[in-house]
Amino acid sequence: MNKLLISLTASLALLATGPVLAQDQNQQSGSNAMQGEQSAPQTDFNDQELEKFVSAQKGINEVRDEYMKKIESADDQAKAQELQQEANDEMVKVIEDENMEIQTYNSIATAYNSDPETRERVDEMM
Repeated sequence: MNKLLISLTASLALLATGPVLAQDQNQQSGSNAMQGEQSAPQTDFNDQELEKFVSAQKGINEVRDEYMKKIESADDQAKAQELQQEANDEMVKVIEDENMEIQTYNSIATAYNSDPETRERVDEMM
């Protein structure tokens, strides 16, 4: 039962990491951009940014799939958390290898989930 709980928790955490990678970094840099103002999420991405996002997303899915298996077979919660951090680091590397900023990736992921036009443009590139 305990191993199942660890596995489920780790799997859910990994699934959630894609669009919220490096959330702490965004909070630090995003707080400067939103000083006192609430702004609508950015949705005016160019094709090159969206293509990088699609490419990064494929790599992130591969990392997620690989690490979910490792996390599910982890002996304890500490090992599962260690693997989760490794997966997060690998996902960040995938994004950076696409010459994309984490903040831009997260903005596109947010727009993909909230803006039908962005979703349609990304889906056409997949």
